[in-house]
Amino acid sequence: MFRLKSRNLKMLAAGVMLTLAMGALAGCGGEKKEAAKKDKFNVGIVQIVEHAALDVASKGFVDGMAAKGYKEGENVTYDRQNAQADQSNLHTIAQHFINKKVDLICAVATPAAQVVANATQDIPIVATAVTDYEAAKLIKSNAKPETNVTGTSDMNLVEAQLDLIIKLVPTVKTVGVIYNSSEINSQVQVDLLKGFAKDRKVEIKEATVNNVNDIQQAARSLIGKVEAIYVPTDNVLASAMPALTMVTEEAKLPVVSGWDDANGIATIAIDYYKLGVQTGEMAADILSGKAKPQDMPIQTQNEFTVIVNEANAKKIGLTIPKEILDKVAK
Repeated sequence: MFRLKSRNLKMLAAGVMLTLAMGALAGCGGEKKEAAKKDKFNVGIVQIVEHAALDVASKGFVDGMAAKGYKEGENVTYDRQNAQADQSNLHTIAQHFINKKVDLICAVATPAAQVVANATQDIPIVATAVTDYEAAKLIKSNAKPETNVTGTSDMNLVEAQLDLIIKLVPTVKTVGVIYNSSEINSQVQVDLLKGFAKDRKVEIKEATVNNVNDIQQAARSLIGKVEAIYVPTDNVLASAMPALTMVTEEAKLPVVSGWDDANGIATIAIDYYKLGVQTGEMAADILSGKAKPQDMPIQTQNEFTVIVNEANAKKIGLTIPKEILDKVAK
């Protein structure tokens, strides 16, 4: 009887050892499967609206990815979406990307980044053309986001833009600013402008819009009250600048914008294409496993270009000072 029990115990022990060994092998196989790297990726690109600056930023993103080996048609497929400045469209697009289980989302402009960030905390999001990530509540800090969001900032040189206006119109006492008050990126720039203007004893008069249909009325409300107009990097204004300059040219008012725009007089501009390239390179590092968005600092552009449009200046009878012309990139 004792021998029979002993034999049974030995058989039982052997069975347990075999089971544990098989489990260990299965575990190793599972780890290998999890560690396997993908060789093809799906990336969603959502742009808040169509205008030149954002269009080239999107193109730069794709080119930046390609420069790091992620080439469209080979190992990456892009799902390009444009919300046409409609908030409800943004929500639909965000859900579309989630349902499609894209590997990464590129959000172009602050409103787009805010909507996709609210929709998913799992999919990596790399944004561009966002002025202030912290103010937009997309991250914890620029140095270490600690969320699934990172990217590049298009914060322009607001103080230098104001000084540019003062050089264009030395007698300026009041500067008008037109922007969409619901865009946090625009509000941040206006707040900065007010601070810099106070130091220079220049008054700021605001006119806000909700959509492109409000632009001309906002511009007319400033006629006779200001000597120049500044436009921050605002998506509503950027998508319909001719509507603004139609009013300002008639009133002989110079317009300085926060980006390179063919309708303005001058600017100290960000290169949105290069900004997009930076963003694409960041995204490539995330897809390759070299970095995680929560640990990637927000990047900015360090090089800015002075741009003037002498033809537009001539329309309003303004002579561009030589001091500014000398700084224009040849």
